[in-house]
Amino acid sequence: MNSILIYLFLGISLAAPVGPVKTVLLNTGIKNGFFHAWFFSLGSLATDVMYMSMVYFGIGQFIDSPLLQIILWSFGCFVLLYTGIENLLTLNKTGLDVKAVKKDRLRKSILSGFFMSLLNPITILFWLGIYGSMLAKTAGIASGYQILLNSFAILVGIMIVDFIMSTLSNGARRIFSSKLLTVVSIFSSISMIGFGIYFGFQAYQALF
Repeated sequence: MNSILIYLFLGISLAAPVGPVKTVLLNTGIKNGFFHAWFFSLGSLATDVMYMSMVYFGIGQFIDSPLLQIILWSFGCFVLLYTGIENLLTLNKTGLDVKAVKKDRLRKSILSGFFMSLLNPITILFWLGIYGSMLAKTAGIASGYQILLNSFAILVGIMIVDFIMSTLSNGARRIFSSKLLTVVSIFSSISMIGFGIYFGFQAYQALF
């Protein structure tokens, strides 16, 4: 039981920092409400499960290849720059405009979360580093069932943080004024662009 709680808190602590994916999640909740932010997080979680499975079944060396990392840094740069700039150009949709919310389907939110996390090299580094180390540490000690249980505890921790962030973003959307939401959206968009530039720089360094 103590082991499960440790991995639960590990998932919470690793999901809490606001990186590029969490920035988009918060912005999605502010613009479109709780369910869009939550479905975005579910799409991101699907990527986590996919990378976790790849590391678990011993094919982590494939996602650790330099060529693939360059591709992911580059695509991550493009996606974040595009998303950040698009958000800046559509600030008029921020707020409590119900008609604007209906234009975006939940399917779009979950796909955005999936591809945003899929193209985020930080996600890969996490699963290779943290989760890979966990598997190496427990190899020969814990049973396959215990490893799966610990892995599930990590995912539950991530889901708890995503649920809280989705709720907070929706609460901000309901409580704050339109002008304040616009300011928050501007800062989150600039943050996305900043992460995009960082990803681009990493791709440049890896390539040259």
